[in-house]
Amino acid sequence: MADKRFHLAWFMNFTPDEWREPFGQGGNPWDGQFYIEMAQSMERACFDLIMIEDKLMVPETYGASRDLSLKHAMMVPKADPAPLAVAMGMATKHLGVVATMSTMAYPPFMLARLSSTIDSLTKGRFGWNVVTSAEDLMAKNFGMDQLPPREDRYAMADEYMEVVGKLFESWEPDAVVLDRKNGIYADGSKVHTVDHEGRFYKVRGPLNTVPSPQRRPVYLQAGASPRGRDFAAQHADAIVSVANGVEGMKAFRADIRARAEKLGRNPDDIKVFFCICPSLGETEAEARARYDNVTMSDNFVTDVLISISAITEIDFSQYDLDKPLPSKLVTNGESGTLDKFQQWGSGKTLRQLAAAGGGGLVSSMELIGTPAQVAEKMGEAMAEVGGDGFLITTPVLRVSRRYITEICDGLVPELQARGLVRTEYKHQLLRDNLREF
Repeated sequence: MADKRFHLAWFMNFTPDEWREPFGQGGNPWDGQFYIEMAQSMERACFDLIMIEDKLMVPETYGASRDLSLKHAMMVPKADPAPLAVAMGMATKHLGVVATMSTMAYPPFMLARLSSTIDSLTKGRFGWNVVTSAEDLMAKNFGMDQLPPREDRYAMADEYMEVVGKLFESWEPDAVVLDRKNGIYADGSKVHTVDHEGRFYKVRGPLNTVPSPQRRPVYLQAGASPRGRDFAAQHADAIVSVANGVEGMKAFRADIRARAEKLGRNPDDIKVFFCICPSLGETEAEARARYDNVTMSDNFVTDVLISISAITEIDFSQYDLDKPLPSKLVTNGESGTLDKFQQWGSGKTLRQLAAAGGGGLVSSMELIGTPAQVAEKMGEAMAEVGGDGFLITTPVLRVSRRYITEICDGLVPELQARGLVRTEYKHQLLRDNLREF
């Protein structure tokens, strides 16, 4: 009998938690405890992984000022995801922990060393969300006036992946001898320089960490453009996507699998996670009312537009909220997110786009109802799409204990009762859990 299970993951960031709402947490999570407890809840519900998003700048695009971003705590303040991933991993035993790190910010050697270290600390449960960054404000923090063009960034990223791959393999699997009798810790003949000299990077190697349990972290990627999809199909173990409904999900997954096969990869080794943002209630009417209350609130439109402005580098404050956008917009920033957000040709006003789009990081499909209703819709969608899983998030990535409980103690048990998600972990390594089904 075919295994109908799909994977579950959670998408969040190390920013203030839900701090304004009646069931908020206060907005002061900087000791990490709130998010550590969140990871423990995810593990209790048998999620595959939790992924921490990141940006490396203070947004100044919306309204040509940083003031509104700081006032609303949108994308700032934001703490480093790598230490939080370690803290989450040390407080759990099975859950995968994934940190976002930019190829434009970390020298390849430092990223490979950091990833290897965290993978060892978490006993083989670390993943790296590979990003190239898409904001000129980020570039200014790293000695550049602006980011290179998109195509150059991907060319750099391809070489970057080649370099870190060489570094992860610079120690042979049996290089660590630990021969106490003869006083040999590691066999020097099995540790090799990489001597990489390419167009963008020059790295001697070898890595100075021992091989970690996975040898390299699990790679996640979120390429949406054709070039981004090629990059993801070549390198990723899992891909994050926001699609337009079930047909969009089906088309995206089929496209990724076709690209992977063309590159000589087994498509089953790549898991596609579709972002969703369930709105739950004891009745469908209650769930709908709660959803409307969030998306139509005074702060929501501003929060979304601050976010979408920052990641696309387009100042949406210049457009009338109650009119459609004047033209199809283009960007050197996150073009896939922009295309998803602007819904060109839909006739929606900017206010409606903000309510519906949530900055491009909400549901690939509408999921509003009781836990049983939402679980049923998720199962039907995944059966039609063919796999592989869902990445649960919230419209502007803020979260409360209330929402975590609704998902972990309401929705997940309904999914488990239908045989749609795992009820236990079978493997130690994150990569093995992802490839289990």
